[in-house]
Order: sequence, then C-alpha cells, then structure tokens
Amino acid sequence: MEKYTVLLVDDEEEVIQVIMKKINWEGLGFSVIGYATNGANALEMVEDFQPDVVMTDIKMPYMDGMELAHHIKADYPITKILLLSGFDEFEYAKEAIHLEVEEYILKPVNSIELTEVFTQLKTKLDQEISEKRNIQVLQKNYMDSLPFLQTNFYASLMEGRIPREDIPKYLTDYQISFQGPYYCCIVVHTSFRQIGENMTAPLLLTFVQKQAQERLGEKWQAKCFSYLGNTILIAQLNHENDVSELTDECDRFCGYAHRIVGAVVVVGIGSVCEDILNLPQSYADAREAVSYRAIYGTSRAINMKEIAPREMNQREETHEVELANLFKMIRVNTEEAITGAVDSYLAHISFPDKSLQQHHIDIMELVSELYRFTINNDITVGDFLGDVRTLYGGLLDLEPEALRRWLLDISMSFHEELLSARNRSTKSFVARAKEYVRNNYANEELSLNSICDVLGVSNSYFSTVFKKETGDSFIGYVTDYRMEQASRQLIETNEKSHVIAKNVGYTDPNYFSYVFKRRYGVSPSKYRTEYAESEK
Repeated sequence: MEKYTVLLVDDEEEVIQVIMKKINWEGLGFSVIGYATNGANALEMVEDFQPDVVMTDIKMPYMDGMELAHHIKADYPITKILLLSGFDEFEYAKEAIHLEVEEYILKPVNSIELTEVFTQLKTKLDQEISEKRNIQVLQKNYMDSLPFLQTNFYASLMEGRIPREDIPKYLTDYQISFQGPYYCCIVVHTSFRQIGENMTAPLLLTFVQKQAQERLGEKWQAKCFSYLGNTILIAQLNHENDVSELTDECDRFCGYAHRIVGAVVVVGIGSVCEDILNLPQSYADAREAVSYRAIYGTSRAINMKEIAPREMNQREETHEVELANLFKMIRVNTEEAITGAVDSYLAHISFPDKSLQQHHIDIMELVSELYRFTINNDITVGDFLGDVRTLYGGLLDLEPEALRRWLLDISMSFHEELLSARNRSTKSFVARAKEYVRNNYANEELSLNSICDVLGVSNSYFSTVFKKETGDSFIGYVTDYRMEQASRQLIETNEKSHVIAKNVGYTDPNYFSYVFKRRYGVSPSKYRTEYAESEK
C-alpha cells in the first residue's frame, strides 16, 4: 500500500500535537514527516522534504497560510494543500478555490472530520499515482516501439502513401527531423553470393547496415532503415551539387565493406529533391542505379544522374509493369534477359478471351511507349520505327509469333543503339577531360577534384570511366602529359630546369626532377645534354 507524507503547519503547537495524536495516520496510509509553527519555516521544510500533503493554518506570523500556499502551488504544483482557519470568511474561501486547494476546513476540527478528509485524499492520490504509472508504462512502450514506427513511416514515404497534410503530425509523433533543404535516397544492396567464413547472410546484412549508418549517417543526417532486403538511407544535403561528394563517400564505403568482411556492396544514388514527397522517385532512381551493376561492376557507388541523366529527367512512368521491365532490360542487361522480358510482356498482354478492341488498345499502347522510349533515350525514331500509322497498321495484322519476332528485333536494336550511344558519350566525356589537361597542365592546382568539378561528376565515376577508356588513371595521364611537355621544352628551349618545372605545373623543382627521372631514367639536365650530343 502506498504511504504518503504530511507536513503540519500551525502557530499553535498544541493544536498540532492534538492532530498528530488523534488521527490514525498509519491506518490512513500517511506519515507525518514534521511540523512548523509559521509559513517561513514550513516553506523551508517543503523544499527539503517535498511532502505529498501540507495542512496549514491561515493566520500565522512571518508568512501566513495563503502566502505559503501560493509558493507551494508555484514551485511544487503536485503537492496537495489543506487550509485550516478559525475565520469563516468568504474571501478566504474564494482564494482557496483559486489556488485549487483540496479542502478549506474550519476550526475547531475533530478527528472524525479529518479522518474522512484524509481517506478521500488517499483515494485521490492513489488514482493519480496509478494514472502516472500507466502513462509511464505507455511512454516506455512507445519509446521501445519508436524505431519500428519510424521505419514504417520511411517505408510508407518511399511508397508515396503519406498525404502531405499528415506529414507534420508523423514527424512530431515519431520524433523525426527533416531539415533538408535537399534530400536524396540511397539504396545499399548487399550480395549474398560471396559470404566469407564464419559469416551468415543476416550477420552480413546487419554489418553493412550498421557501418552505413555510422559512416554515412552522421555527416549526411541520414535516416537509415531496412526495406525489401536492402539498406535504405534518406540523406539530407545542404546544396544540390553535394550529391557528387555523397557519391564518392558511398564509393569509399563499398570498398571499406569489401576490405573488412569481404562484403560485395553496390550503392545506388537516386535523384536529389527539395520535397520529401518526391522521395519515391528518388528511391526508384536509386534502385535502378543498383541494377546498372551489370555494366559498371560491383563494390562501388552508382549515381543514376551520372549514368542516365536523360532517362531520369525525361522518363515517364508506365502503368504496365512488364513493359517497364522490358525497357529496363534493354538499357542494362543481356540478350537472354531481353528475350525473357519480351516473352513476359507478351504473355502479360495475351489471353484467350480478350476482345479485338482490347488487342488494338494493347498494340496502340505498345507503339506509344516505344516512341516515348526512343525520344527519352535520343534514339532516331525513323531509323527503327518509321511512320507511326504504317507501323500501327502493320502490327495489327501480325500473328503472335511474328509480333514476338518483331518486338524482339526492335528491342535488340534499341539495346545496341544505347550501347553505342553510351560508348560515344563516354569517349566524348574522356575527350573533354584530355582537352582540359592540354589547356591547364601548367596550372599547379590541376587535380582529380578540379576536373570533376568542371565536368560535374563524382570522383569515383570519372575515375572508372577514364581508366576504362584510356587504361591509365587520370593523375597518371596528367603526369605523362606534363613530362612530355617538359621534355619538349628541354630540347626546344634554353630555359632553366626550374622554369620548365613551373611551366608544366610543378612548384617544387626537386620534385619535378624526381618525377622526370622516374619517367625518362635521367635527370632533366642530363636528358638535354644527351639529346644535344646525339644531334651532333
């Protein structure tokens, strides 16, 4: 049984003694922790003991009961107050009501009356304690379930199932902060085909998620959760172009995960948006970026904006899931996968009991989507589809197998065109970088970061493309180009070595000599001398 504490306050000590002796405090569930003979002393005791109940006289020296009650209500609002007075005055009663005191009791009091007062007070205190404890239990349960509630909110956000007007309430209730001003969805895909010894799939997934949260979560204020077998992060960016830095950090994370536990991780980075309600599109882009691992490899980050900017900016969603999958296979997969996607799409739109009208609608939709695909991917329409009316009419007359052969042929043609376009884009990309080197090799600030800033891409993506096309790293290419220019100047001019070093971007002549000798096997001065002797 709960026991509550009582402080008695009265300037007549004999009154206090009578009250203490006449009441069965123990039986009522109370204990008297002490008494005071004036309000000032009583307030000190309240500060020290913080009793559950203060029963005080009104008329007292130094500080009367009403002033004491004001102080207690201000600083200890849960303490119950009982007022005693020998004066049956209306003004006291009004102020007692204003203070929300429990009882206003007139002297002289008797034990029966006080026993009844404290019995009722005990019941009230028990109810309040029970309610508080219930609230505490509910609060604890709520806090325990908060991570699950937050994850469910993030998943619903990814699926576009939360109305805008409900967002503020969810953010408040689930204690979520979205500061932005820009957002980007990241999909961390872990392959389970290569799992090291003493490692299981659940352990590997847990490791990847924990490390992603630690290495990316704090800097990017990222919300991290599991969704459909992947680790998802909603990153918050200060500037839209911060996505390049984010891509590089994700790329380093992939390398870290592989180095530490052999995890094969691909990180897809979606589009940047200013409104969290646009995160479903960012998530869709991030998932599609992950699928490009078939082209760009694993253990790396793939930014959808860098690899397919036109697809992402101009793409429109199709309601036909199978057709969308076919277009995806055309972009990133093999001939076998494309064939499977064609068959799956045709099986989806073909059923025995459909009407001729429905067949016409299906063909119309197919032609429309094929045209849209060519436009979004910069494919010349006339080379593949010709006149839309002629095409539509011809397709309507085709038997099922003939339609399959036509769709398979056009899909393969699109696939080859995209591969060629991607190769042309990559070569143009590398050519711009080489041209930039030719124009800026004398600038000592020329670096991987500077060229990536000019091109507007991440370091990891640029390095991969450049190495694939040239067989050399960008820094290696810059160094070779500078050495070629330096060797020409040594032969064609009489400039001193330290001047030539500065001309090709080296502020430290000693380091220039070291790099030159490593490249040509002799120092700059000897290189000039040997060349002069060979010309005699």
